[in-house]
Amino acid sequence: MRIAVISDTHIPKRASQLPAKLSSELERVSLIIHAGDWQTLEVYNEIGKYAPVVGVTGNVDSPELGKVLKQKEIVQIEGFTVGVVHGHGKGKSTEKRALDAFFGDQLDCLIYGHSHIPVLKETNGTLLFNPGSPTDKRRQKEYSFGILTIGETLEAEHIYFTEKN
Repeated sequence: MRIAVISDTHIPKRASQLPAKLSSELERVSLIIHAGDWQTLEVYNEIGKYAPVVGVTGNVDSPELGKVLKQKEIVQIEGFTVGVVHGHGKGKSTEKRALDAFFGDQLDCLIYGHSHIPVLKETNGTLLFNPGSPTDKRRQKEYSFGILTIGETLEAEHIYFTEKN
């Protein structure tokens, strides 16, 4: 199963639409996971036209999104347990807040956002995956999102690109 992993789309503040690179990848996935900061319900609806969506809210999301999405999700995908959270809050690093959100849970993969910094590493047997942002690279060299490939194993990779549109 091929899964797109997105966070921090920030539409319409940072872009007027999904970047072409992201849109073309969304046409090839079976599921989309979004780790928050969509900004509007319209973005959620637009992304949902490509494939089923699992998502959470972030710190800049509209109240309408809060009625549709939770702040934290745990999903089972092809035998793997995946946690999704935005990672915002006070104190500690984004990564530490994301880990704390699932304290006591056994996860194969933890997906988070907020920092706009791509991360792919393993910690205590859990794959930590921050896809970065496809529309607001901040101090990063490139925009990014992620792809999870699930079969007998769970594999993650970043897709980097330089043009937003």
